[in-house]
Amino acid sequence: MKNITFHQWISETAYYRAEVAHFAHDKALDDGQIAENEYVKTQIARYLSAVEEDGTITLLGLQQLARSVGVKGAENITLEIDLVQAIQNITYQNPCFRSEYFTNCHERDGCQWRAECRKLIAEWCR
Repeated sequence: MKNITFHQWISETAYYRAEVAHFAHDKALDDGQIAENEYVKTQIARYLSAVEEDGTITLLGLQQLARSVGVKGAENITLEIDLVQAIQNITYQNPCFRSEYFTNCHERDGCQWRAECRKLIAEWCR
């Protein structure tokens, strides 16, 4: 599998979405936005899959993920919680990862970080 950049992935995905829609002009912006959202979700899913295998979130891994999804200055963020919350912000989610807002989180069913969040909540309750 070739190494593909963020912009290449978005461009190609948006193109194929537009092709399926017979290049409807009013859908071009939607296709790009949907492609970008799919890219970000895919990157997060890949990372979390690797975390599940390895068993732990790492600062370096989160910084790489954050950079890959467009978080500016990710290398300067040194707390894992802050990195995940920055990723949640960029994906238009409530930045509630491992915070007191977790119990009131409205993203419960759609949040990719839910399992990792629950692990910490279980540790807090011990």
